[in-house]
Amino acid sequence: MNIIYLDNNATTRVAPEVIEEMLPYLENFYGNPSSMYSFAEKAALKLEEARSKAASLLGATPEEIIFTSCGSESDSTAIQAAITSDPYKKHIITTRVEHPAVKNLCEHLSKNGYRVTFVPVDGQGNLDLDYFYKNLTDDTAIVSIMWANNETGVIFPIEEIVEAVKKKGIVFHTDAVQAVGKIPIDMKKAEIDMLSLSGHKLHAPKGVGVLYVRKGTKFSPFLIGGHQEHGRRGGTENVASIAALGKAAELAAANMEEENTRVKALRDKLENGLLKAIPNAAVNGEKENRLPNTTSIGFEYVEGEAILLMMNELNICASSGSACTSGSLEPSHVLRAMGVPFTSAHGSIRFSLSVYNTDEEIDFVIKKLPPIIETLRKMSPFWKG
Repeated sequence: MNIIYLDNNATTRVAPEVIEEMLPYLENFYGNPSSMYSFAEKAALKLEEARSKAASLLGATPEEIIFTSCGSESDSTAIQAAITSDPYKKHIITTRVEHPAVKNLCEHLSKNGYRVTFVPVDGQGNLDLDYFYKNLTDDTAIVSIMWANNETGVIFPIEEIVEAVKKKGIVFHTDAVQAVGKIPIDMKKAEIDMLSLSGHKLHAPKGVGVLYVRKGTKFSPFLIGGHQEHGRRGGTENVASIAALGKAAELAAANMEEENTRVKALRDKLENGLLKAIPNAAVNGEKENRLPNTTSIGFEYVEGEAILLMMNELNICASSGSACTSGSLEPSHVLRAMGVPFTSAHGSIRFSLSVYNTDEEIDFVIKKLPPIIETLRKMSPFWKG
């Protein structure tokens, strides 16, 4: 069964080279890296090798890398560290289009003594920077803004934003889970205090992530336990997955040009082919300043969930812009924040590609999706075509 996988912003295939890198640390070198005997030394050395590779991808130093279980843990750790380190500040700034890992935590904090400002976006998914700048105050403990949106791929001007934030001495965190490996990121060029990434978004397995913490940043651990990660994150390290993440970081650096050329060309081919073949369809969000692998297309007067079910019968994997599968009939909070019309937001599909996609796969989707939309529209009481 040939799967056409176009949901790489949800998770990615584990690269064969990554699997090969991690296997010895499951089969042979399974020692605890904190142990004193020589058998454990292989695990300890691989841990530090992976730390160096992750640091290299970010333009950071190895001591600024903390291994975590995922992007969500990294996000929570960063925000909780900032508010714990400066408990007298009770204001947080984020955006209305953040991933739930940040959005839901901030909403929780807003019910527990914190004032949270959610910066709006325009119809193209771009931040209202004037609103943002006006809301920076001496009481702001942390600003947490994603580098690129997971649904639309729209890239935010992080380097410009962080410059304004640091002038006021405020801690800045970015959820860069979708951006790392797809666009160049260099911590030497932007005074970012903390940055989150997740291994399973760049062809490593699920269950491993990184929190970058700039040297000198006030920090208190979220997971308190042993001395692991220099006392910054308790718990025995997941050596095999960390080795995998190190290899994935190395591959991401090597593949970034391909992401921004061949993968981008495939994305554009898919997008243009579908928009040409299907009336009453439009791209959600900024078309220029976005990730090279991502497109979100709204198909009016159809249900996103129904599209996914029919694509599934053809072994095509993508994501819906609506939250139907979570038991809600509401479109995604990102599309609602952008003001995308309900008739389009409810039928929005996100396609996210990777270096493993081919021209033949894109041709197949361009051929098969238009009849699916036509069939569903004929069943819709709102379609007048």
